[in-house]
Parts: sequence; structure tokens; C-alpha cells
Amino acid sequence: MLLAEPWLIALGIGIALLVLLPARRLHLAGIRARWIAAYAVAVWLLAFALAIRPLLTRFLIPILVVAYIAPFIVAPERLSGIVRRRGRGDPPRPPMKNVTPPDPPREIE
Repeated sequence: MLLAEPWLIALGIGIALLVLLPARRLHLAGIRARWIAAYAVAVWLLAFALAIRPLLTRFLIPILVVAYIAPFIVAPERLSGIVRRRGRGDPPRPPMKNVTPPDPPREIE
């Protein structure tokens, strides 16, 4: 029976825990679970491959940094707008309410 080395398992679990932080942010933004799972698996695979065999570090590190930090920087509305399209069954939004107080009446001299 072939067993993985303990340091590889620990490394994989550590990377998975780190990937869960931006995945939670994506969940709070209202993105579908399938997209979040695909994101988490892709980032985990890239990070694990980079940790095991640092061959393409110049190429993979910028991709991983952007993929990891983007959910924290981009507003949740923009994230859900990028991934989810409106109009498939979502009810239309009500018009924006004007909450600006009216100007005071002018005094005529």
C-alpha cells in the first residue's frame, strides 16, 4: 500500500486552509457553490504544484497572488456581477429612491 508522506499531507491541508479564506469571501458575495469549488480547486492545485515543484515560479506566483487577493479587494457586488448574469429569473430591482432633502424655500425680497 502506497502512503503519502506526512509533510505532503500537512502541506496540502495548510494550503487548503489558506484557500478557504478567499473562498469564504466569494460565498459571502453570493457566488454559486460550483464556481467557488472550481476556484478553490484551481488555486489549491496551482499552489500545491508550486510548493512541490517550483518550476514556473515567475509565471505562477503572480497568478496565485492575483487569484488569492482579488476576492478581498473587489466589492461583492462586482464579484457577483462578473460571475452571475442578471435577467434569468431574478426580479427587476425597484427604482432608486430619492432621499435628498428638498431645498429650503427662498425668501423673496
